[in-house]
Amino acid sequence: MIKRNTIQCSLVLNAVNKLENHATADEVYASIINDYPNISRATVYRNLDKLAKTGQIKKIEVPGEAERFDHLIHNHYHIKCLHCGHIFDVDMPYQEHIEDQIKNKHGFLFLSHEIIFTGICPDCLKEAEKPQDNHQQTNDE
Repeated sequence: MIKRNTIQCSLVLNAVNKLENHATADEVYASIINDYPNISRATVYRNLDKLAKTGQIKKIEVPGEAERFDHLIHNHYHIKCLHCGHIFDVDMPYQEHIEDQIKNKHGFLFLSHEIIFTGICPDCLKEAEKPQDNHQQTNDE
C-alpha cells in the first residue's frame, strides 16, 4: 500500500506546526478554511488522524474534551489551565519506565502513558489578581 502525502495533508500538518498551541481539530480547520475554502471539515479530521498515526503529530486525549494535536512529537507531559482551558507543555523529564512501578493485577501489556497536570496559567493568575471594578456606590446618609 502506497502512502500518499496529499496537499490537504500538508495543509493540515502546516497548520498544526504553525499554531503550536495544542489545537483542537476545529481550531486547525478554522486556521485553514480562510485560505482554502474548499477543504472540508471531514478532510481535516481524517488527515489529523492520519498524521497522528504516522507519528508526524501527537494526539493528546483530554478526558471529557475534544482531542488536541501537538506539533511536538517527542514524549512529554502537559498541563491544562482550569480557567482558560489551554494546554501547555510541562518542562520536566519524561519518565520512560513509570509503567514498571505499576502493580499489574489485570495482566495488561503497558505500551505508553500520558499525564496531564492541572493548574492555573500565568495569564489567568494575572487576570485574577486585577482589582475588580465593583461599581458600588457608598451611601453616607
